[in-house]
Amino acid sequence: MSAGRESRQRSPLAAQIALWRPFTLLPPLLGILSGAICAWGSAHNPDPARLLTWSVGLTVVLGSLGASAMNAASNIINQIADFEIDRENKPGRPLVTGEVSFRSAWAVAAVLYAFSLLPTWFVVPYPRTSFHDRLTAPLLDHACFFIYVAGALATFVYSFPAFGRSKRHWFWANFTIASTRGCLLKVAGWSFVARVNAWEAWTIGGVMGLYLLGATSTKDFSDMRGDAAHGCRTLPVRFGVRGAARIMAPFFVLPWVALAALTFAHDPANPALPLLTGNRGFLLGMGAILSVWGLYAASLLVRDPDALASTENHPAWRHMYLILMAAQVGFAVAYLV
Repeated sequence: MSAGRESRQRSPLAAQIALWRPFTLLPPLLGILSGAICAWGSAHNPDPARLLTWSVGLTVVLGSLGASAMNAASNIINQIADFEIDRENKPGRPLVTGEVSFRSAWAVAAVLYAFSLLPTWFVVPYPRTSFHDRLTAPLLDHACFFIYVAGALATFVYSFPAFGRSKRHWFWANFTIASTRGCLLKVAGWSFVARVNAWEAWTIGGVMGLYLLGATSTKDFSDMRGDAAHGCRTLPVRFGVRGAARIMAPFFVLPWVALAALTFAHDPANPALPLLTGNRGFLLGMGAILSVWGLYAASLLVRDPDALASTENHPAWRHMYLILMAAQVGFAVAYLV
């Protein structure tokens, strides 16, 4: 059955949800939850009992849903900006088929951005707990809000020429995604429980960012023809499918090897503490398992890179997302056990 025939069978609601790309919404949700749990289980938690309250738990849940909402808004914005590319690469997408209008897409994206951003103004470090204290806290205490704003702005930087359209360059495209959906996402989750001026928060975020810096290009192979025609020099367009696969392969493994090594490092701000204060044994095991899994995913990538250019859901693409989610869950468990 053709993409066009499938699209004509969708209801208006189903078409709108398809525009959000639901499968991509789980990793940011897990990233916020995982980051918050890491902060709570770390040596930097200002009050370990605080997460047991309903108010804080509800705040973290809303923040996680907000991260997913922002990702959905980002997906919509990207499809608006890439309409001409999608006409060639993804003819079944709702904007291309006309199931969703541009006006409706912009309106839904605006609502999703508002839902994701506005509540985070009230996420401030402990012990500011009252509504008034949270509302009027100094700007430096609103790190969570500004991280979310940076994530929202990055979606425009990635997609639109007026903001730079980093998607046009293979490195800056990946850097934009890695820095926001890898590093800053984790730090944003941390900010729901503890201050972000901790080396540990940025180290965990850095590991996730390093992974996405290379692995995120798995999504670019099936879009090569349209991207090249519209001036987007993604990694596979710039280096070819085989060259890109060889560049990407180490990023499936090295972040997890680095994670294992970092368990033996000390916090530069407090050498008496380890850099990662989660369960060292679990983190070591996690690093080993993800390294082996990443090696397998990299082998799929290198073994038949041409297949990546012919299908949107190549096994390497699925493993990229599964490893990402497994890492989010693994970090959370490491700071709970």
